[in-house]
Amino acid sequence: MIKLTINDKEVELEKPITVLEAAKKVGIEIPTLCWCEGLSPLGGCRLCLVEVEGIPRLQTACTLMVSDGMIVKTDTPKVKAARRAILEFLLINHPLDCPYCDKAGECELQDLVFKYGPERGRFSEDKKESIEVIADPLIVRNTQRCVLCGRCVRMCNEVQGASAIAIINRGGDSLVEPFAGDKYECEYCGNCISVCPVGAIMSRLHRYKYRSWFITKEVETICGYCGVGCSLVVQSRDNSIVRTIPKKGVGVNKGLLCVRGRFGYDFVNSNERLTTAYLRKNGELKPVTMEEALKFVTEKIKEIKESSGVNSIGAISSSRCSNEDNYMLQRLFRFTIGTNNISSNASFYYAPAVRYLESILGYGATANLISDIANADGVFVIGGDPTAINPILGLQIRACYRKGGKVVVIGAAGGLKRFISQHIKCDPLSEETVLSVLVKGICKEKEFYKENNKLKEKIEKLKESSLKELEIAGVTKNEIDELIKTLTKIKNWVIIIGPQVIQMIRASKRLFLIAVISYLTKGKIFLLADKPNYQGVLDMGCMPDVLPGGVSIHDDKIKEKYEKVIGKKIPQNKGLTLFEMIEHAEKGKLKALYIMGENLVCNLPGRKKVENALKKLELLIVQDIYMTETAKIADVVLPAAGWSEKDGTFTNLERRIQRLKAAKKQDGAIEDWKILSFIMKKFGEEKEFTNLENVWEEITHVSELHKEIDFKNIDTEGLCWPYNNDLMNNLSESEVFVEGLEDIISNEKKEEFLLLQDRPLYHCGSLSKKSNALLSILKEAYLLISPYDAERLGIKDNDKVKISSPIDSLEIKVKLSDDVHKGTVRLMNTFSDFGKLVEYKVDPVLGCMCIVNNNVKLFKV
Repeated sequence: MIKLTINDKEVELEKPITVLEAAKKVGIEIPTLCWCEGLSPLGGCRLCLVEVEGIPRLQTACTLMVSDGMIVKTDTPKVKAARRAILEFLLINHPLDCPYCDKAGECELQDLVFKYGPERGRFSEDKKESIEVIADPLIVRNTQRCVLCGRCVRMCNEVQGASAIAIINRGGDSLVEPFAGDKYECEYCGNCISVCPVGAIMSRLHRYKYRSWFITKEVETICGYCGVGCSLVVQSRDNSIVRTIPKKGVGVNKGLLCVRGRFGYDFVNSNERLTTAYLRKNGELKPVTMEEALKFVTEKIKEIKESSGVNSIGAISSSRCSNEDNYMLQRLFRFTIGTNNISSNASFYYAPAVRYLESILGYGATANLISDIANADGVFVIGGDPTAINPILGLQIRACYRKGGKVVVIGAAGGLKRFISQHIKCDPLSEETVLSVLVKGICKEKEFYKENNKLKEKIEKLKESSLKELEIAGVTKNEIDELIKTLTKIKNWVIIIGPQVIQMIRASKRLFLIAVISYLTKGKIFLLADKPNYQGVLDMGCMPDVLPGGVSIHDDKIKEKYEKVIGKKIPQNKGLTLFEMIEHAEKGKLKALYIMGENLVCNLPGRKKVENALKKLELLIVQDIYMTETAKIADVVLPAAGWSEKDGTFTNLERRIQRLKAAKKQDGAIEDWKILSFIMKKFGEEKEFTNLENVWEEITHVSELHKEIDFKNIDTEGLCWPYNNDLMNNLSESEVFVEGLEDIISNEKKEEFLLLQDRPLYHCGSLSKKSNALLSILKEAYLLISPYDAERLGIKDNDKVKISSPIDSLEIKVKLSDDVHKGTVRLMNTFSDFGKLVEYKVDPVLGCMCIVNNNVKLFKV
């Protein structure tokens, strides 16, 4: 133990820490401006000066490590005089514009001067002036207010890893500048705004719009954009969101946010919000009362059930909706209406991948803590850019690299470009070739475990890629050999799998090979999730063959329990998947479809096919927050509550159940689960669901996975899986099927380009295009192309090209990117363009959506 005395208080410590941290432990406050939790100590502001017995000069508490027997004084006359002098020097050029500075009321410099002085300044010289820079769409910079604490620079370099800003010049001319000039053009995480102690870096969205005392309500909730589940605080006044900020050291994100979480919340304030129900009359959607709409829905479903049978009715749930919303949807259709035709957008890639990986590696194979990534010895990334799909998870990979871990990337590097130890540059079709070689190579280096006979047999059948196939992939044997050595040498691996792996043809082979690499290297698997509640959709039973708790509908013992709790029979047969529902609708077999919170027309490839199939339905019901492309062709549109307007829970990609809390209300919008409970009542349901506790209570009674979980005990920190501590990660005994195990996919280079979906950092699906803040950074779709291909075709940045696929064509601007592999182009789907050009087919093994007809031609306009 280390013993020291601070202001006559004895402190005992197990390990050496700074004097500043030691003082905090015993409740002694030492003022500072440059110190910030999570950042390296700088000792630049000098406000934390303290007296240490035996040392003649004052010392900075934030950099001085404690030692046994140390005696420290933090409030002597000498320390106070130094503190006042430092504050006086800071105010020489600092503008006294507190009455109109946005930071007033929460400015750390303002608070310190009030508390420690000086009472007045002694300098009569004019203050040095600088102009406030407002050229950036989201961040305002006022260098005159800057105290050069360096917090923003250290946050950007050390934590975010973007290195977008720096302190330039020397002496009195020093200032913080973004490398891009007046505009930041960075990742726009806004974490520099969070750590700035004064009004030097501020959000442009809030400029001259509020003061800290203006905020009357704060609600701690979780972000509704992706599957990480970041904790944040929504600050509001008069039922209007003022801003969202992170809470220091709390949640999965530990006080960090990405651009979507910090700035993208304003989509709920869009003028396009649905505030009333709509019913199609004489070919047009007309506003009606909620009662009229729900009455029509109930009567029409009953009519279709009687005339065409219950199997002609289906429902689609959403991973943007809460666990309670999704549970109520499957309850309505499975138990009240009587069909297992229930699916969700999780079937695009996430759900099939989870089920397949668990069939090989055991239940819970993807349920790992995000914090484990930074502490790993190596990270293997394939299938997408984690820093764009799940930005906060991506920061953990950067942290692993900075700690000395190996980061291996196969495919596009994206935001990991400066954090890679080994990079295998190849197009997605060549990933199968690379993975096959890796598996064969690792098996030669490591002894295969005897108990895995079923895997061993398949590995022996696996055809090893030839040097020619590697050459076609653009990869050398030396690169592969080096990677095999790295994978076999390091013990603590983490494997990050993006959606691109699963949405390519022969997805089962890629996923199988990754699973084998995971098993051989004992690597923890993380499946990237671009929506907030994919896992919750699975756990709530929104699948055609799965009940709440992830139990098969063929498990008679569990079915009996469910039927006893709810008092109704469960349909015997497996229902239709989302893709089968589209096919059945196209053929006229599916007559009615209820879509909750999902924009199928925009988000599925083959837009014309999907739209035509939905138009053939006798009844299409869409429950959403906007009049989406899908809602526009619906017969009934119901106004739902958005992310910040509802209570409930999400289950993130770690399988952590987290609490979502309402921060505001939207006139006319109703929480999804409530709408579904109203419909249940009209169908004659006796049980009433008056609040979320009623819904959650039933979930805990039917689902073994959620039993005995008290809704009141769930907060934004969440409950980690396994929730009841009685689920073991046993190896599955089920058969593993793999497509194309004994051959290698042909990947001869063609004149056409391979069109891939781009998942940009600044947008997420079609929802974010309703955010004015995110649109201010990126307001239209563009086609990404490699500089090599652009030069070959005579195309320059911002040129317009015509892109033509086997099913459609469009004209679009081009953007050059070093991150695009030659022979491929990338197009985002936020603005509905990607789905027009490509189609999908269902993978025969996984049942996921594989993108096809994506060989395209480019012509300069």
